[in-house]
Amino acid sequence: MPKQLLDKARVNRHAFEVTSFAEADESDRRYWRSRTPDERLEALELSRQIAYGYDPAARGLSRVLEVAEFPPR
Repeated sequence: MPKQLLDKARVNRHAFEVTSFAEADESDRRYWRSRTPDERLEALELSRQIAYGYDPAARGLSRVLEVAEFPPR
């Protein structure tokens, strides 16, 4: 999912609705259940890119090695 995902993401700032938290949660559930698994993954990837940025050079998970020394018993 390349950088184009961030480029095409837009927020509709004209849509506005006042509801309770319970109604909003149910509406969100109905919406995401109506989406295909691919659309859900694309939305998840968009959220990740917004939160952590997009860097094609740093693909995959970072590997961190930490050595913990414990005193002898």
